[in-house]
Amino acid sequence: MPKTTPGPRTRRTMTAATRAAAKRAERGHRAPAPEASIAGRTVLIEAPKNGWEDPPEPSLESFEEDAPPKDEAEVHPRGRRLLTLVLGVLLLAALVATAVLGWQYRDGSRTASARTQALAAAQKAAPLVLSYDYRHLDKDFARARAHLTGGFHTEYGKTTKAVVGPTAKKYRAVVKATIAAPATGTPAASVVSASPDKVVVLLFINQVTESTQVSGARVDLNRVRMTMVRTDGGWKVSGVDAL
Repeated sequence: MPKTTPGPRTRRTMTAATRAAAKRAERGHRAPAPEASIAGRTVLIEAPKNGWEDPPEPSLESFEEDAPPKDEAEVHPRGRRLLTLVLGVLLLAALVATAVLGWQYRDGSRTASARTQALAAAQKAAPLVLSYDYRHLDKDFARARAHLTGGFHTEYGKTTKAVVGPTAKKYRAVVKATIAAPATGTPAASVVSASPDKVVVLLFINQVTESTQVSGARVDLNRVRMTMVRTDGGWKVSGVDAL
Protein backbone atom coordinates (compact mmCIF):
# COMPACT_ATOMS: atom_id res chain seq x y z
CA MET A 1 0.00 0.00 0.00
CA PRO A 2 1.59 3.28 -0.93
CA LYS A 3 2.65 5.69 1.82
CA THR A 4 0.74 8.89 2.01
CA THR A 5 2.31 12.16 3.18
CA PRO A 6 0.18 14.19 5.57
CA GLY A 7 -0.83 17.57 4.32
CA PRO A 8 -0.11 20.90 6.03
CA ARG A 9 -3.42 20.97 7.81
CA THR A 10 -2.90 17.45 9.18
CA ARG A 11 0.60 18.37 10.40
CA ARG A 12 -0.73 21.39 12.30
CA THR A 13 -3.39 19.24 13.98
CA MET A 14 -0.81 16.69 15.09
CA THR A 15 1.50 19.36 16.42
CA ALA A 16 -1.28 20.88 18.51
CA ALA A 17 -2.25 17.43 19.82
CA THR A 18 1.38 16.69 20.72
CA ARG A 19 1.71 19.95 22.64
CA ALA A 20 -1.51 19.29 24.54
CA ALA A 21 -0.31 15.81 25.51
CA ALA A 22 3.00 17.20 26.71
CA LYS A 23 1.26 19.76 28.89
CA ARG A 24 -1.03 17.07 30.37
CA ALA A 25 2.03 14.96 31.17
CA GLU A 26 3.78 17.96 32.83
CA ARG A 27 0.76 18.66 34.99
CA GLY A 28 0.62 15.03 36.01
CA HIS A 29 4.21 15.19 37.40
CA ARG A 30 3.65 18.31 39.52
CA ALA A 31 3.52 18.03 43.34
CA PRO A 32 0.11 17.46 44.69
CA ALA A 33 -1.75 20.47 45.95
CA PRO A 34 -1.63 21.00 49.71
CA GLU A 35 -4.67 20.20 51.74
CA ALA A 36 -6.45 22.23 54.35
CA SER A 37 -9.09 21.17 56.79
CA ILE A 38 -12.13 23.40 57.06
CA ALA A 39 -15.01 22.42 59.33
CA GLY A 40 -14.05 18.74 59.20
CA ARG A 41 -13.71 18.60 55.42
CA THR A 42 -10.54 18.29 53.46
CA VAL A 43 -10.14 20.96 50.81
CA LEU A 44 -7.45 21.00 48.14
CA ILE A 45 -5.62 24.29 47.76
CA GLU A 46 -4.51 24.76 44.22
CA ALA A 47 -0.84 25.59 43.99
CA PRO A 48 0.19 28.73 42.13
CA LYS A 49 1.32 28.30 38.57
CA ASN A 50 4.97 29.06 39.47
CA GLY A 51 4.96 26.71 42.46
CA TRP A 52 5.39 27.48 46.16
CA GLU A 53 8.18 29.96 46.99
CA ASP A 54 9.52 31.45 50.23
CA PRO A 55 8.81 35.15 50.79
CA PRO A 56 11.67 37.42 49.71
CA GLU A 57 14.22 38.55 52.32
CA PRO A 58 13.79 42.18 53.42
CA SER A 59 16.28 44.45 51.75
CA LEU A 60 18.15 47.50 53.07
CA GLU A 61 16.10 49.65 50.74
CA SER A 62 12.88 48.56 52.47
CA PHE A 63 14.23 49.69 55.84
CA GLU A 64 15.38 52.95 54.36
CA GLU A 65 11.92 53.48 52.95
CA ASP A 66 10.37 52.93 56.40
CA ALA A 67 12.85 55.23 58.14
CA PRO A 68 11.61 58.77 58.87
CA PRO A 69 12.87 61.57 56.66
CA LYS A 70 16.02 63.37 57.73
CA ASP A 71 14.07 66.47 58.63
CA GLU A 72 11.92 64.48 61.05
CA ALA A 73 14.96 62.73 62.54
CA GLU A 74 16.56 66.06 63.24
CA VAL A 75 13.55 67.31 65.20
CA HIS A 76 14.62 65.61 68.42
CA PRO A 77 18.18 67.06 68.64
CA ARG A 78 16.83 70.50 67.80
CA GLY A 79 14.14 70.13 70.43
CA ARG A 80 16.71 69.13 73.03
CA ARG A 81 18.90 72.09 72.17
CA LEU A 82 15.92 74.45 72.40
CA LEU A 83 14.88 72.96 75.74
CA THR A 84 18.43 73.33 77.06
CA LEU A 85 18.50 76.96 75.94
CA VAL A 86 15.14 77.70 77.57
CA LEU A 87 16.21 76.05 80.82
CA GLY A 88 19.45 78.03 80.76
CA VAL A 89 17.56 81.30 80.32
CA LEU A 90 15.15 80.42 83.13
CA LEU A 91 18.04 79.50 85.42
CA LEU A 92 19.81 82.77 84.65
CA ALA A 93 16.61 84.74 85.30
CA ALA A 94 16.15 82.92 88.62
CA LEU A 95 19.71 83.71 89.65
CA VAL A 96 19.31 87.38 88.73
CA ALA A 97 16.00 87.61 90.58
CA THR A 98 17.56 85.98 93.64
CA ALA A 99 20.50 88.38 93.52
CA VAL A 100 18.20 91.40 93.18
CA LEU A 101 15.98 90.25 96.03
CA GLY A 102 19.04 89.57 98.16
CA TRP A 103 20.45 92.99 97.38
CA GLN A 104 17.11 94.66 98.16
CA TYR A 105 16.88 92.77 101.43
CA ARG A 106 20.41 93.76 102.46
CA ASP A 107 19.83 97.35 101.33
CA GLY A 108 16.56 97.53 103.26
CA SER A 109 18.21 96.09 106.35
CA ARG A 110 21.11 98.55 106.12
CA THR A 111 18.70 101.47 105.59
CA ALA A 112 16.65 100.52 108.64
CA SER A 113 19.82 100.34 110.71
CA ALA A 114 20.99 103.69 109.30
CA ARG A 115 17.74 105.40 110.29
CA THR A 116 18.13 104.33 113.90
CA GLN A 117 21.82 105.13 114.19
CA ALA A 118 21.69 108.47 112.36
CA LEU A 119 18.69 109.70 114.34
CA ALA A 120 20.45 108.95 117.62
CA ALA A 121 23.64 110.65 116.41
CA ALA A 122 21.68 113.76 115.29
CA GLN A 123 19.93 114.06 118.67
CA LYS A 124 23.33 113.94 120.37
CA ALA A 125 25.06 116.38 118.00
CA ALA A 126 22.36 119.07 117.65
CA PRO A 127 22.60 120.53 121.22
CA LEU A 128 26.41 120.69 120.97
CA VAL A 129 26.52 122.29 117.50
CA LEU A 130 23.88 124.92 118.35
CA SER A 131 25.09 125.82 121.86
CA TYR A 132 28.03 127.92 123.12
CA ASP A 133 29.14 130.01 126.11
CA TYR A 134 31.35 133.07 125.74
CA ARG A 135 33.34 131.97 128.82
CA HIS A 136 34.71 128.83 127.09
CA LEU A 137 34.13 129.25 123.37
CA ASP A 138 37.18 127.28 122.20
CA LYS A 139 36.11 124.26 124.22
CA ASP A 140 32.51 124.46 123.00
CA PHE A 141 33.48 124.87 119.35
CA ALA A 142 36.00 122.04 119.48
CA ARG A 143 33.44 119.72 121.01
CA ALA A 144 30.94 120.61 118.27
CA ARG A 145 33.48 120.10 115.46
CA ALA A 146 34.01 116.51 116.60
CA HIS A 147 30.49 115.75 115.32
CA LEU A 148 30.96 117.44 111.94
CA THR A 149 32.42 116.23 108.65
CA GLY A 150 33.27 117.34 105.14
CA GLY A 151 32.71 120.88 103.96
CA PHE A 152 30.44 121.71 106.86
CA HIS A 153 33.29 120.99 109.29
CA THR A 154 35.44 123.60 107.52
CA GLU A 155 32.61 126.13 107.20
CA TYR A 156 31.70 125.83 110.87
CA GLY A 157 35.30 126.48 111.89
CA LYS A 158 35.54 129.63 109.78
CA THR A 159 32.15 131.01 110.89
CA THR A 160 32.69 130.47 114.61
CA LYS A 161 36.16 132.00 114.47
CA ALA A 162 35.25 135.06 112.37
CA VAL A 163 31.67 135.87 113.49
CA VAL A 164 30.17 133.84 116.33
CA GLY A 165 33.18 133.93 118.65
CA PRO A 166 33.83 137.70 118.57
CA THR A 167 30.11 138.51 118.86
CA ALA A 168 29.62 136.11 121.79
CA LYS A 169 32.59 137.66 123.65
CA LYS A 170 31.44 141.19 122.98
CA TYR A 171 27.89 140.67 124.27
CA ARG A 172 28.69 137.88 126.72
CA ALA A 173 26.31 135.61 124.97
CA VAL A 174 25.28 132.23 126.28
CA VAL A 175 23.15 130.04 123.99
CA LYS A 176 21.76 126.73 125.18
CA ALA A 177 19.98 124.48 122.67
CA THR A 178 17.76 121.51 123.52
CA ILE A 179 15.52 119.25 121.50
CA ALA A 180 11.87 119.99 122.17
CA ALA A 181 9.99 117.22 123.91
CA PRO A 182 6.17 116.98 123.99
CA ALA A 183 4.28 115.86 127.06
CA THR A 184 5.18 112.27 126.23
CA GLY A 185 8.85 113.07 126.81
CA THR A 186 9.89 111.78 123.36
CA PRO A 187 12.30 114.15 121.56
CA ALA A 188 10.69 115.95 118.62
CA ALA A 189 12.94 114.45 115.96
CA SER A 190 12.15 112.29 112.97
CA VAL A 191 13.77 110.93 109.82
CA VAL A 192 12.84 112.72 106.59
CA SER A 193 14.73 110.45 104.20
CA ALA A 194 17.19 107.62 104.56
CA SER A 195 19.61 105.45 102.65
CA PRO A 196 22.34 103.12 103.93
CA ASP A 197 24.93 105.96 103.96
CA LYS A 198 22.90 109.18 104.23
CA VAL A 199 19.99 110.23 106.46
CA VAL A 200 18.16 113.56 106.72
CA VAL A 201 16.69 114.33 110.14
CA LEU A 202 14.19 117.01 111.16
CA LEU A 203 14.53 118.36 114.71
CA PHE A 204 12.53 120.90 116.72
CA ILE A 205 15.04 122.93 118.72
CA ASN A 206 14.48 125.28 121.65
CA GLN A 207 17.26 127.87 122.02
CA VAL A 208 17.53 129.96 125.16
CA THR A 209 19.77 133.01 124.67
CA GLU A 210 21.19 135.31 127.35
CA SER A 211 23.33 138.37 126.53
CA THR A 212 23.81 142.03 127.27
CA GLN A 213 21.64 142.78 124.26
CA VAL A 214 18.46 141.35 125.81
CA SER A 215 16.84 141.67 129.17
CA GLY A 216 16.35 138.30 130.74
CA ALA A 217 16.36 135.15 128.59
CA ARG A 218 15.00 134.89 125.08
CA VAL A 219 13.54 131.61 123.86
CA ASP A 220 13.59 130.80 120.15
CA LEU A 221 11.68 127.84 118.74
CA ASN A 222 13.45 126.62 115.64
CA ARG A 223 13.11 123.81 113.14
CA VAL A 224 16.39 122.44 111.95
CA ARG A 225 17.09 120.01 109.15
CA MET A 226 20.29 118.12 109.79
CA THR A 227 21.99 115.92 107.19
CA MET A 228 23.87 112.93 108.58
CA VAL A 229 26.39 110.83 106.66
CA ARG A 230 28.16 107.59 107.50
CA THR A 231 31.92 107.96 108.06
CA ASP A 232 34.70 105.73 109.37
CA GLY A 233 34.19 107.45 112.72
CA GLY A 234 30.43 106.89 112.80
CA TRP A 235 27.51 109.08 111.77
CA LYS A 236 28.39 112.78 111.54
CA VAL A 237 26.74 116.06 110.52
CA SER A 238 27.42 117.22 106.97
CA GLY A 239 24.93 120.10 106.91
CA VAL A 240 22.52 122.12 109.05
CA ASP A 241 19.67 124.21 107.63
CA ALA A 242 17.30 126.36 109.69
CA LEU A 243 13.69 126.19 108.42
